[in-house]
Amino acid sequence: MTYETQQTPASDSGTARVRWNKVPEITAYFWVIKVLCTTVGETAADYLNDQLGMGLTGTSLVMSALLAVALIAQLRTNAYRPGIYWLVVVLVSIVGTLITDNLTDNLGVPLQTTTAVFAVALAAAFLIWFTTEGTLSIRRVDSVRREAFYWVAVLLTFALGTAVGDLLAEQLSLGYWVAALLFGAVIAAVALAHYAMGLGAVLAFWTVYVLTRPLGASVGDYLSQPADEGGLDLGTVITSVLFLSVILALVVFLAVSRRDVTEREQVSRPAA
Repeated sequence: MTYETQQTPASDSGTARVRWNKVPEITAYFWVIKVLCTTVGETAADYLNDQLGMGLTGTSLVMSALLAVALIAQLRTNAYRPGIYWLVVVLVSIVGTLITDNLTDNLGVPLQTTTAVFAVALAAAFLIWFTTEGTLSIRRVDSVRREAFYWVAVLLTFALGTAVGDLLAEQLSLGYWVAALLFGAVIAAVALAHYAMGLGAVLAFWTVYVLTRPLGASVGDYLSQPADEGGLDLGTVITSVLFLSVILALVVFLAVSRRDVTEREQVSRPAA
């Protein structure tokens, strides 16, 4: 899925400054790491909540505090930095999962309701983002305000993806692999619609971004859950460490190779 970068040439009476995009280029690496992050979000939340006995409330408070610190660090950077960016995504995946789990398990909100509420909230976030900035393209996340809109949307996609995945897994009892294949098939259909039928890049991107959450969660549950529940019984610790190791290796590779760095934008600035 490609996006166009709008460039403004420097004028004769001014100097040019460079505006860097704060998010990575959408490549195969992006989607692989995104799915791995969603898997970690599922297994890490389960580990902290169940095995460490922190409970949903305690886990939510701790992870939200860590997310706030990492997000502040991300907002203070002046360009895309793979390490801090993907750390924020991992933490957002955990917090997004916990938001839905708290509403469902602690407050008893039906999954149908949380799915509808998060879908409306995400649509509203996009509407406000577009009304304010005139674009939803992630190739133009080059200011604090645009980045704030971006991270709000990302958090809502994880919460929505969790609700959708739990709704299908718990209400329809599809099983982990069936659910994973279902979400994979829908993602493939969206990609086909984008590349072959002209579906807009922005709509295609955010649709797939939502769907990769339940896809990754289904894979994570299959690996970590007991055999009598349809899993491989690797446990949340082994699954989380395994996927975090792969994420770390890919992030180091991208930091060195810079294969997912978008082109910089030249923006004219009037001379003093």
